[in-house]
Amino acid sequence: MQRRLFTTGLVACAGAFGSFACADADAAAISDADAANGVKAALERGAIAAVALLGRPGGFLDNPKVRIPLPGFLDDLAKIARFTGQQARVDELVTAMNRAAEAAVPQARALLVSAVKTMTVQDGRRILGGGDTSVTEFFAGRTRAPLTERFLPIVTRATEKVALAAKYNALAGKAASAGLLKTDDANLQRYVTGKSLDGLYLVIGEEERKIRQDPLGTGSAILAKVFGALK
Repeated sequence: MQRRLFTTGLVACAGAFGSFACADADAAAISDADAANGVKAALERGAIAAVALLGRPGGFLDNPKVRIPLPGFLDDLAKIARFTGQQARVDELVTAMNRAAEAAVPQARALLVSAVKTMTVQDGRRILGGGDTSVTEFFAGRTRAPLTERFLPIVTRATEKVALAAKYNALAGKAASAGLLKTDDANLQRYVTGKSLDGLYLVIGEEERKIRQDPLGTGSAILAKVFGALK
C-alpha cells in the first residue's frame, strides 16, 4: 500500500504552508505522489509568476519589498548627497542597480523550473514541514550558485554604464577594509546580484502562499486537491 504523506502529525500543525486545522480525513486521501506533485505545481507556478513580476520595468524599482538600496552606511551617505548637489547621480546609480536586477531575473526561469521538476518526495516533505523559509531555502540551495553566474554579467553590463558605479566600488572597498561595510557588499555588481536573488526568492514565497490560500482559484485539480485538503 502506498504510504500517506499527511497521516502524521505534520498535517496537524503549522508547517511551511501555514496554519491550518486538523484535516486527517481529507489528508489521508492524499498520497505521497499527489502531495509531491501538488508542491511541485505550487512552486513552479510561484516561480514563473515571480519572474514575470520582477523581470519587467519597475519590477524591482517600484516594489518597496524588493527595491535594492545602497548598502549600509553608503545609503546614509546618499541621503546626505541631496545637500551637496549629488542626489541626481545617486538616484541614477540606484535606478541602474534596480534596472540591472530587472534585466537579469528572466534568466532565472529555466533553472527555477528545472529545480522544481527534479524535486523529490523528501524535498516535498522538507518544504511542507520546514517553516516559512523552506521555499526560499529549497530554491536558494538548488539555484543560487548557478544563477549568480548567470546574473553577474548582465548586472555588470547594466551598471558599468553609470559613472558612479566605479566610484562605488572604490569607496565600498575602503569601507569594507575599515569594517564599515560587509565584504559581500563591497562590489556593486555582486551586491546587486545577491539582492536580485534575495528579492526573487522572497516573491516566489509570496506567490506560493497566494496559491496555498486560494488553491481553487488556480484552476488546477492537483493544487485544489492537495491544498484544499489542508484548509
